[in-house]
Amino acid sequence: MMKTFLIHLKGKPAERVEAESLSAREAIENLKAGGLDRVVAAKVNGVFQDLSTAVEDGAELEPVYVQSEEGIEILRHSTSHVMAMAVRELFPGVKVTIGPAIENGFYYDFDYDRPLREDDLPAIEEKMKEIVREDLPFVRREMGRQEAIDFFRNQAENYKVELIEDLDADHVSLYTQGSFTDLCRGPHIPSTGMIQAFHLTRVAGAYWRGDEHRPMLSRIYGVAFADQKSLKKHLYWLEEAKKRNHVKLGPQLELFSTYEEIGAGMIVWHPKGAMLRHILEEFEIREHLRRGYELVRGPQILKTELWKRSGHFENYRENMYFTEIDKQSYGIKPMNCLSHMLIYSSRLRSYRDLPKRYFELGTVHRHERSGVLSGLFRVREFTQDDAHIICRPDQLNEEIKGVLDFVKEVMGIFQFEYDLEISTRPEKSIGSDEDWELATQALVKAMEDERLAYEINEGDGAFYGPKIDVKLKDALGRKWQCATIQCDFTLPEKFNLTYIGKDSEKHRPVMIHRVILGAIERFIGVLIEHFAGAFPTWLAPVQAVVLTVTDRNIPHADKVYQTLRDADIRVEADFRNEKLGLKVREAQLNKVPYMLIVGDAECDHDGVTPRQRSGQNLSLMRAEAFIDLIREETQQRR
Repeated sequence: MMKTFLIHLKGKPAERVEAESLSAREAIENLKAGGLDRVVAAKVNGVFQDLSTAVEDGAELEPVYVQSEEGIEILRHSTSHVMAMAVRELFPGVKVTIGPAIENGFYYDFDYDRPLREDDLPAIEEKMKEIVREDLPFVRREMGRQEAIDFFRNQAENYKVELIEDLDADHVSLYTQGSFTDLCRGPHIPSTGMIQAFHLTRVAGAYWRGDEHRPMLSRIYGVAFADQKSLKKHLYWLEEAKKRNHVKLGPQLELFSTYEEIGAGMIVWHPKGAMLRHILEEFEIREHLRRGYELVRGPQILKTELWKRSGHFENYRENMYFTEIDKQSYGIKPMNCLSHMLIYSSRLRSYRDLPKRYFELGTVHRHERSGVLSGLFRVREFTQDDAHIICRPDQLNEEIKGVLDFVKEVMGIFQFEYDLEISTRPEKSIGSDEDWELATQALVKAMEDERLAYEINEGDGAFYGPKIDVKLKDALGRKWQCATIQCDFTLPEKFNLTYIGKDSEKHRPVMIHRVILGAIERFIGVLIEHFAGAFPTWLAPVQAVVLTVTDRNIPHADKVYQTLRDADIRVEADFRNEKLGLKVREAQLNKVPYMLIVGDAECDHDGVTPRQRSGQNLSLMRAEAFIDLIREETQQRR
């Protein structure tokens, strides 16, 4: 029996469609939305649905195209199901767990009697292509909770059983393509044939549900795009990222190492890496002093009672280390704010004294799980360029804007663009709703006064206050969290911070927690990948290396070397009895900005011939002229 459906295609007038029943796909086809072959799902009355979903009379419909943000996410998640099916067919007895879409791709975790390896990926990818060619439909069905538990238990899929048992739902949805059925909310693309461009990238270990006491699984990562052109572009950037990988470049450039004997997440800095840190730290101190900050320093351990008073013990203790001295419990500091507040409260403060800006290059320790440790990006000991601004409420707006200007200037020096987010109150937090609202609005007002674009990141603030997060964009367009600005009305109250106002009464100040570079370790990791290890001259741990052509050139080369050292140029000497070409290639591999060639002509004219790491040769010049060149580049931060 034919029915009449009144369907609203978003942004267009309602139209009538005659049919016995109507799926989202048929409705879109009837309404001639266009590009149906690129439609992966539909938004029905504001809810994402499969194209096979039946639509009701009066429904509002919106096609979801594969090129859209939501569409590509659906495609990637569907591709993870295809990968799980391929793995299951190739490795009998494997257990499947979860496989979400992530940025640029997807992953799926598997439990097998041996870890899956990189050399398994070609066979898995080939099997996936077979499944794609079969153009298998994704079919959704609803199942009662206990029925679904029995279904997966019969398949020995104990991880799926656990997931369902943890769900507070009477019914769950399952998706089947071919021989593979998975627990999933959906939606999915209509069929596997819509998957056009994917590639499996790597295998990693991952604990089940992120718990190091649970089984270690094999996580296979892949990327997927709407077309081959986008995939090829992304794979090119992946290759570039491999070349820039700081975990490989760091040891290669003799910057840092990690040692199993020392422990995971602990960095050992070699001379060049320690020099790079020194350059950054010296830069930081100079820039902070220029902006009215005062240098302070707190101890590494503080009594546990103090951490309880601040709320860290209740809200952050799983990330802290503790020790005992003379039967007294102490916490190793994960943050620097407590000492700074005690410095402030060491004497009576007047409204005229504010703001107080305390700055510390503070080394902190955080108990990160071993599964999340990653080179310099996630470590257990790191140093923050940490500062706390304690100010009157009427100064808050200008102080936040001052930090935003500080971030803008510094990121310009390091050639970073960035995006901004405001992260709001998390579920685990302290303080009143009123204080959180005041703090959040203070951040919003400062951003809007500066006409800065931002996004809201719900529930990701610090436990004591909301924050502005600065997401740096490196040379490959990847985003990194470094700088942050946190507004805190709560800790000043817990530590009874006060100042004497114009009315001679005590008032409560506000505190801004902020970092500019963030963790020095993490920032150096980002810098290594941003510059591919080829740091600008002002930042390079070695600015020049003196290279001899023959042994008879050593006396003049040594004179040049000493002249540069006396002028505070960071210089090395390579006087080995090796071919000049070999020494030049080694210096280029070490990313040294300048190679100073000393041969017979240079000896005769009391000079050097500089060669840039790009391969360009400069004219022969005296050592003093080269010193001026380096100083100019350093002053201009090039």
